[in-house]
Amino acid sequence: MQDTATRIRRAAAGVLAAGLLLTGCVTAVPGPAVPSTPQAQDALLRTVERALVDRCLEARGLTLARRPDTSEEDRRLQAALFGTGPRELSLTLATGHTVTAHTDGCLAGARQTLYGDQTQWFRAQVTVDNLRSEAQKRMKDDPAHQAALARWNRCATPPGKASAARAERPAPAVVARCDKESGLAEVRARLEPVELARVRALRGDQLTTYQQLRTRALRRAVELSAPVTTQEGTNDL
Repeated sequence: MQDTATRIRRAAAGVLAAGLLLTGCVTAVPGPAVPSTPQAQDALLRTVERALVDRCLEARGLTLARRPDTSEEDRRLQAALFGTGPRELSLTLATGHTVTAHTDGCLAGARQTLYGDQTQWFRAQVTVDNLRSEAQKRMKDDPAHQAALARWNRCATPPGKASAARAERPAPAVVARCDKESGLAEVRARLEPVELARVRALRGDQLTTYQQLRTRALRRAVELSAPVTTQEGTNDL
C-alpha cells in the first residue's frame, strides 16, 4: 500500500498538471539577434524604417505602394512623408554645402523611433556621410595634388586648344591615359587615406555619436521586428 507521503506527492503533481492545462504556460519566443555584418544591419534598419513609415502614412490614408493619381495627392504624400514648413534641421559642412531636413513627417517620426534623438542623428549622419567629401576637399589644397591636376588638364586638352576649351567630360580612354601620365591617380591614392584619417580624427565626437545612435537603432529595430510573447496550452480539461 502506498504510504501517505507518496499519495500526497502524487496528488500535488496532479493538481499542478491540471493547473497548467487550465492556465496555459507562457513561452517567450526568441527574437532575432542584431545582424553581424554592416550590410545586414543596414538592411534591417531600412526594413524597419520603411515599416514605420508605411504605418504612419496608412494612418493618414496614404501609401507608397502606388503612385498618386493627381498632383494634389502627390503633394499630400510628399508633405506627410517629408514634413512641411521651414526646415528645422540644418548643418553646413566643411565643404560649404548645407544640408537641411524637417523634424515632422513620417520619415522623421520613424527615425525618432529608431534613433531616439533625430536632431543628433541628423547631424551625426550628415557628417559621417560626407567624411570622404571633406577629405577630398582638403586633398585638393595639397601642392602635390594641384601640380598633378595641372598636368592632367594639359594632358586632356585637345592639341591646339586652350585649356579652357577642354571638354568637361573627356573620353574614358583620355581620362585613363591622363590619370597615368599626370600621376594624378597615384597622388590621389596616396593623399586620400591620409586626409580621411585626419578628418575622422577631427570629427571624432560625431563619429562616436553616430555609432552610439546606430547601435541603439539596431537594438530597437530588433525589438520591433521580434515576435510577440505567445501563450501555449489549452483550457480544456
